[in-house]
Amino acid sequence: MPLLILGLVDAAFSGFRAYAGRDARIRKHRPIACAALRGLGVGSALLLAPVLTAGLVLLAAADQARTYDTLTAGGIGYLLPLAVYATAVLLSLAAYFALPFRAGTLAMVIGLGPLTLLRPLAVMAACAGAVLNGGGRSSLLVGVVAGAAVLCVEPAVHRRWYHQVL
Repeated sequence: MPLLILGLVDAAFSGFRAYAGRDARIRKHRPIACAALRGLGVGSALLLAPVLTAGLVLLAAADQARTYDTLTAGGIGYLLPLAVYATAVLLSLAAYFALPFRAGTLAMVIGLGPLTLLRPLAVMAACAGAVLNGGGRSSLLVGVVAGAAVLCVEPAVHRRWYHQVL
């Protein structure tokens, strides 16, 4: 469940990033909310891929109880690096909202900018965490599919709705 929540929150932020900076209007709360909802919708659909992958792994396993335990261990290992990453993102967001305008903007630039670029590395660390925590190949497969799904949300939203908006 925590992985699903992280994935959906990331999908909403991906929708926002696909839209951000593409509209010169000052008041753009509604377009931002629309972009976040589009990201959430696309992310919800794409996150079905790792769920289906895990289901297929379980159905194909000879010992389903053992495979379930392995996938659970892998999921916990996958969650740990992402929890560290999410904590860093939340601290940057908290600084943006809590600090005065200039300091908040600086926190956004030095915090969220690099963290956005580090998303693929966070996914790779999560995959490594899944394997190192005893998840094996089955957890790595599910983790890679989940990581690909999460990383595809922003390009999909951008390509579908915002590729011509300047």
